[in-house]
Amino acid sequence: MNEIPILVDDEDVLIVNKPSGIAMHDCANTANIANTQSTGTAENISAGEGADACGLNNIGSKIDSKIDTHAFGIVTLLREQTGYSQLHLCHRLDTGTSGCLCLAKYAQTAALIGDAFASRQVSKYYLAISADKPKKKQGSIVGDMKNRRGGQFMLLKSKDNPAVTQFFSQSAKPGYRGFIVKPLTGKTHQIRVALKSVGAAILGDTLYSGAPSDRLHLHAGWLRIPLPSRTISVKAPILSGDLFTDSEVKRWLTELPEPDTFNWPAIASSLLQLVSKT
Repeated sequence: MNEIPILVDDEDVLIVNKPSGIAMHDCANTANIANTQSTGTAENISAGEGADACGLNNIGSKIDSKIDTHAFGIVTLLREQTGYSQLHLCHRLDTGTSGCLCLAKYAQTAALIGDAFASRQVSKYYLAISADKPKKKQGSIVGDMKNRRGGQFMLLKSKDNPAVTQFFSQSAKPGYRGFIVKPLTGKTHQIRVALKSVGAAILGDTLYSGAPSDRLHLHAGWLRIPLPSRTISVKAPILSGDLFTDSEVKRWLTELPEPDTFNWPAIASSLLQLVSKT
């Protein structure tokens, strides 16, 4: 596997451009995979969902030539790549999502950045592609999220502990909509569920009935984190994806204004009070 692109590497944080397909944590079967060195390849372990989730389709890694890199989470891979013994995740991205991911080099820094995320001081924007036309071209999607079977979540009409997602959509190329997304909360599968709820499941998101593609077309493109001594602002280029790298879509992305310049909807104070509890 190629090295994970590093966007920021300073005394406090490491921010990388996470490739699609890498999980946050090591696969539960990693130890078992390693044991196959004496009995066979990792492909012999299992053909079920667990094996697929661990990415046991491509054998070979920098850590061990007989262990697939996708069996290891981003923290393990980055510790191996950089030599930093301590790295702490400050937030999370779904396995299929690519883009800006921040890790702290000290527990105190991780706690500080975690508080900034919780208090909505961190600014983050995502890009997504859908083969479906949304019910509305822009707006806010607000509602509680309920865990369903099979790892899915669904959006509810209730707003006791809501996920809040704002978006603008544009034509990325004929037959495909591009989305600029601003999540105000950070719940599991939030953006995927939000776009599904407006009839525009993300391309490649088989869990939520998105049109088939080579990957989940969701990318964490921009991240701005305030620290006591400075503010870190970073942008992650898109490196993969059949549609993300399509010439027409690339032209749309090139011409796209910076997300901060969009006229994002105001949030009602009553909703902000609910969000502050999440």
